[in-house]
Amino acid sequence: MGQVGESLSETCVFCRIVAGELPAEVVHEDAATLAFLDHRPLFRGHVLLVPKAHLTVLSDLPADRVGPYFTLAQRLQRAVEDGLGADGSMILINNIISQSVPHLHLHVIPRHKKDGLRFWLGPRHPYDAEHTPQSYADRIRRALTDG
Repeated sequence: MGQVGESLSETCVFCRIVAGELPAEVVHEDAATLAFLDHRPLFRGHVLLVPKAHLTVLSDLPADRVGPYFTLAQRLQRAVEDGLGADGSMILINNIISQSVPHLHLHVIPRHKKDGLRFWLGPRHPYDAEHTPQSYADRIRRALTDG
């Protein structure tokens, strides 16, 4: 399964799946990516999409791979919804915080109306006089300009 010339981590669970050292129920594989069922799904049919190269966060993904990665994510989203008769899906990427495996992975989670999944929506932290939306927007715009 592994891709020649790409770096893999010997200790990363996802790299070991890519290398064929650990089992996974694969739903898609190409030269750069692997998609497989999460072994601890939020809901049955929960798919993980990983680059075969060991990358930690989304910003590590080379620019020329971003388009193909997200095009495949769109295809997986449609396949999960259509194939499982789901009402919708949740697409999620954690960067460092809540990232159970330190290897870039995108979740495609099937959703059904009234499935009980609500904890993703809170708690909310509204803007206020001390934390204005403009100050946050300015900081983000500055980082975009500097980056």
